[in-house]
Order: sequence, then C-alpha cells, then structure tokens
Amino acid sequence: MKGRRMGAKKNMRKEYIVIGLGRFGSSMAKQLEANGCEVLAIDRNEKRVNQIAEYVTLAMCVDVTNEDALKELGGRNFDGAIISIGHSLEASVLAAIWAKEQGVGQIIAKAYDDMQGKILTKVGVDKIVYPEREMGVHLANDLAFNNLFDAIELTSEYSIADVPALGSWAGKNLKELKLREKYGVNVIAIKRGGVLLINPPADDPTKQGDIFLILGLNGTLKKIANASQSEKK
Repeated sequence: MKGRRMGAKKNMRKEYIVIGLGRFGSSMAKQLEANGCEVLAIDRNEKRVNQIAEYVTLAMCVDVTNEDALKELGGRNFDGAIISIGHSLEASVLAAIWAKEQGVGQIIAKAYDDMQGKILTKVGVDKIVYPEREMGVHLANDLAFNNLFDAIELTSEYSIADVPALGSWAGKNLKELKLREKYGVNVIAIKRGGVLLINPPADDPTKQGDIFLILGLNGTLKKIANASQSEKK
C-alpha cells in the first residue's frame, strides 16, 4: 500500500477506484487525481503500483481474482470504479461484481470486443469503453483530415472543425449562405481578426479571412475544407 489516506466523504472530493494499471488505467487514474478527485489505484503487478503511487491518493497491490485480497479494499463508498484489466475477462467480471456489491455509484469497464462488452454489461457495468477501437477511429479521422483543418472529434461521425471561409462566401451572410440546408452543418462561431464571434448574427456579411467553426459530419466537413484548399491553389 502506497500513498495517502483516502479522505472522508465530507471533504466533497469524489472518490474513484481504478482497477488495472495498464496504459488506459494509469492514464485514467492520473487524470482523475489531477482533476481534483481522490483515487485508489490497484493492480496485481507491484511494479505498476510503485510507478503510479506518487500520482494518486492511494496505490495498492491487489489481485481481484483473490476473494480474500478484495476484502482488503473494505467497503468504501466510491463514486465510481474504472475497470481496466488486460485481456482477462474473468478478472474484469469479478471486479465488476465486487464493485456492484459495494454499491459503487458508476462502474465503467474497458472491453476488447462486443462479446466482452455484453458480458460485462450483464453483470452490472454501466458504461463500456473500447479504447483500441476508439483510438483507431480517431487516428483514421486524423489521417483523413491531415492539413485540412483543426478538428475536435465528438463521435466517430461528427466533429467541430475550423474551416476557412470559401471565397464565394465573402459578402454573404449566414441567411444567404444557407449552410444548414446545403450541407447539414451548423455554424457555432466565426473567428475574425483574432476575435471569436459566438453565435454570429445571421445577417452579418462574411469577410475575407473569416474562419468558420462548424459542427457537422466528418465527410461533409472534409468536403468543405477540400473546396477551401482548392481555392488557394
């Protein structure tokens, strides 16, 4: 056991337990702690426990497949549990069952495929995440949009992107451009001369050099960005 004592709930800091300290689990534990939460990080690998001890409230070497070892964790009323255990379905299931029995507020578990996700859902996991799959989608979108625009991915299909206004848009306002009708996108803001205009007036004419902050389908955003790039050639 390494780290500080978990605080009483009266301090109002949320308390999380992260089970499994691979890349995903360690990142979650560190970020939760950095965001002001108290984190109990556990793994059966002592080296991983030692590596994260200085970044979390408490780090413990525990094998969740060992029922007696689980008793060491006590019955703390955690706000949430993040289960990030390698490829062991058995260990993930046992950890989920333990968290459910302890009355943990929210249980989130990592899964490698749909079958594992369905099984974990059956035993009470509230949210399933697929880090490898999601990272693959993110990387594919990043490669597809490379050098076209800066995008914030919301889902695998939708993003918010900075798109330079097309030359043909100059002098026309949002009503006249009808971007929602033509492309199915929404203009959230316009960057103009270093100033960000949130919810820009629909009758404000577009100026040369404007950058539109647009929410829409990735494919549509790429199409608009390509048109903008073509005008510069």
